[in-house]
Amino acid sequence: MRRKMLHFSPVELADYPTLSISINIRMELDKISDNGTIECNMALPSPAYHDVSDISSDSDTQEPKQVGQSSTGLSIRGEPQSSTDILEDKSELSDEEEGAFRGMSALPVDNSIAKRALCTRCSRPQKVCLCPSLPAQPLNISTCLYIVQHPAEESRVLRTVPLLEACLPQNKCKVLIGRRFGEERYPELATVCRNPGTLILYPGVEAANLEEVSLAYVQHPFSLIIIDGTWSQAKDIFYKNALFRLPKQVQLKSTISSQYVIRTQPTNTCLSTLECAAIALSILEKNPEIQETILRPLQALCSFQLQHGAQIHHSKEHLLKSGMYDKPMPKNKRKLKRMELLVSNVKI
Repeated sequence: MRRKMLHFSPVELADYPTLSISINIRMELDKISDNGTIECNMALPSPAYHDVSDISSDSDTQEPKQVGQSSTGLSIRGEPQSSTDILEDKSELSDEEEGAFRGMSALPVDNSIAKRALCTRCSRPQKVCLCPSLPAQPLNISTCLYIVQHPAEESRVLRTVPLLEACLPQNKCKVLIGRRFGEERYPELATVCRNPGTLILYPGVEAANLEEVSLAYVQHPFSLIIIDGTWSQAKDIFYKNALFRLPKQVQLKSTISSQYVIRTQPTNTCLSTLECAAIALSILEKNPEIQETILRPLQALCSFQLQHGAQIHHSKEHLLKSGMYDKPMPKNKRKLKRMELLVSNVKI
């Protein structure tokens, strides 16, 4: 049994799902110890994403860490336990201490988490809303945009798709989330993919430059499919869904550098989903102002993040060429070959 030094505070203990801590409990603990610290042998249920490590040990042997270091400095070992098993060793606890802990275990669970209110239009917290950078009214376009989004993108904080949606009419920008898109589950998407007026934006040997495509031979109005995800995720979605091989494949010839500088890109010319949509729509609609309007909230987002501590993320290509790439080189031969091609200016 290890001896743990536990520092309790209402905020940090609230992280444990089996306990609901209040100021009253902190006051009760203060009666036991003037500084709110109790030295005892006990086990607490470990939260899924908390880090834990040893603070002190009476044993010379070291046990492996479960996750890492907790913000509370709390040492936890073993499997998560229920609140009824919270006291492993009563022998070293006084009756008063034991009563205090049993009182905590009897508290009701509070699963409510206070979240910041979000803007209904740009999906940003209201205090950092980007609506002033959005167009007063959704852009008037005839092209229908389909964003095929990898599920992992949903959890990213600084996404560009919500900003893109806020710039366009609701019926002109549709987001489909998933990895596999079959005809039975997505009949509307299957119909769109078979439409002669549908294009899919994905670079490759077989892709034609959108700037050079003769749109006179493409049925109007257009539908444009864009895959949202990392490059490996987009590749997986494109090649493992037969529907996406039906539309005409196009790519952007543009060599402009990405303005999405708060996220690392593979190369200098890799663009975010919002940037790709902005350029493509300006070409299809033959209106350069569309690109400027859609890029404005992205510029505001990056500017705000940089003003509040974010760092500019150079592309992996730039870091490799300048000798600034500080991560270990991959052991996977395929990934290593891709990095060599980046340095050699070979298009991959």
